[in-house]
Amino acid sequence: MSHGWGYGPNNGPDTWSEEYPVADGPRQSPINIIPKEATFDPSLKPLKLTYDPSDAKSILNNGHSFQVDFVDDTDSSTLSGGPISGVYRLKQFHCHWGGSDERGSEHTVNGVRFPCELHLVHWNTKYPSFGDAAKEPDGLAVVGVFLKIGAANPSLQKVLDSFASIKTKGKQTSFGQFDAKTLLPPSLEFWTYDGSLTTPPLLESVTWIVLKQAISVSPAQMEKFRGLQFGAEGESACDMVDNFRPPQPLKGRLLRANFKI
Repeated sequence: MSHGWGYGPNNGPDTWSEEYPVADGPRQSPINIIPKEATFDPSLKPLKLTYDPSDAKSILNNGHSFQVDFVDDTDSSTLSGGPISGVYRLKQFHCHWGGSDERGSEHTVNGVRFPCELHLVHWNTKYPSFGDAAKEPDGLAVVGVFLKIGAANPSLQKVLDSFASIKTKGKQTSFGQFDAKTLLPPSLEFWTYDGSLTTPPLLESVTWIVLKQAISVSPAQMEKFRGLQFGAEGESACDMVDNFRPPQPLKGRLLRANFKI
C-alpha cells in the first residue's frame, strides 16, 4: 500500500480515488449531518463505553495526525449498544483539525465545520483482529466527538503535553494511564450511519456514531495541534493543519438519531 497520500494540493482528498477507487463508493465518510433530515429511531440502545486507563499504550505522529494506541487483546476497553451488535474494542483515537481559521472537523452539521473532531476507533470482536475487522461491513465502529472553542480542556492537556516528543512524522513515545472516557461530553445523544474510514484505504467498514454535544478546547490548546509536523525530522517544516476530508455524498443512506429534535 502506498503511503503517498496526504492533504496537500498534489496528494489531497481530491486525488485519493486514483489509487483508492472505493473513494467514490456508496458509503463514504464523512458526511454533512442535517439534523432535521435525521430519522429518530427509538430502537437505538444507549451507548455503553467502558475504558480502562491502563490500556493506554503509546502516542505516535503518523504523518497525518497524532494517534494514541491502546492494548486491544482484552475486553477491558469496549463499546457496545447504540446501533451496533456485540462488543467492539478500543484500538486508538486521533483528531482532525483546521488551520488558523479554526475549522477542521470532518463531519459538518448543517454545513458548519467545527474547529476539531476526535475519533475513537473500535473493532468488532467477532473477528480475529483489527485488520480482519476493517475489511468487513460491520467491522469497525467510530465515535466522533466535535471540539468547540471554549474553556481549556484538562483531559486533552495530557495528550497535548506529549506532542513535544512526537513533533515530527514517525516519532512515538509511551502514553499510559489515560482514561479516554474523559474526552466524552456529558450527553451521549448521537447520530449514526453506515460509512467508511476517512483516510486511505477508505474501507467501507465503519458504523459511525457522531455525538451531538461537543467538548471544549481553548484557542491555546488548538495551537498545540497545529504545532505538529506532517514531515519527518530533517525535512522542511510543514505544520500539520487542515488534515480533514470534506463531506461525501450521502447516496441514499439513512441517517438515524437516538434523540428527537
